[in-house]
Amino acid sequence: MTQDNDIIGGVIIKELNSNEDSRGWLTEIFRSDKDSIRPEMAYVSFTGFGIVRGPHEHKEQSDFFIFIGPGDFELYLWDNRKDSDTFGMKMQMVVGESNKVSVIIPPGVVHGYKSVTEPGSLSINLPDRLYAGKGKKEEVDEIRHEDNDDSEFSIE
Repeated sequence: MTQDNDIIGGVIIKELNSNEDSRGWLTEIFRSDKDSIRPEMAYVSFTGFGIVRGPHEHKEQSDFFIFIGPGDFELYLWDNRKDSDTFGMKMQMVVGESNKVSVIIPPGVVHGYKSVTEPGSLSINLPDRLYAGKGKKEEVDEIRHEDNDDSEFSIE
C-alpha cells in the first residue's frame, strides 16, 4: 500500500475489507455517506494477462476504480496538473486480489494499468461522468497518451 506522504494530491486510496461467512464474502465498494464521488455510470472490464490499458487522463471526469480481483494489476498514476502541489509525481502499486482497494482518480491525473495475473484481471469503474455524454452524443473526455509514441507516460 502506498504511504500517505507518497499519494498524489486528490487521489483517494481506500482499503476494502471483505466480510466472510459460510456463504462466501461481501465487500462494500461505495457508500454515499462515506465516499465523495457521485457515480454517473458503472462498468466492469476484463484485461488479459500482460495487457495494458492507458495511460490516459480526463479533463473533467473523476474515475472511481474498484480493484478486488480476481487477478492483480500494476496501477500507474502521474500528476499532470501544473497547479498541483504534487505535479510531476508518479505512483505505482499492485492492486486487486492481493491488495483490495478503491482508487479515486481526479481529472488531470494520468492513469493506466497492466494485468499481471493469468489469465487476466477484473476491474470495476464508477466514473462521475457519462462516457461520451447523454446518448453518447458528446466529445469523449479523454486525453489518450497511449496513442503517442513520444509520451512521457509509459507502462512497462
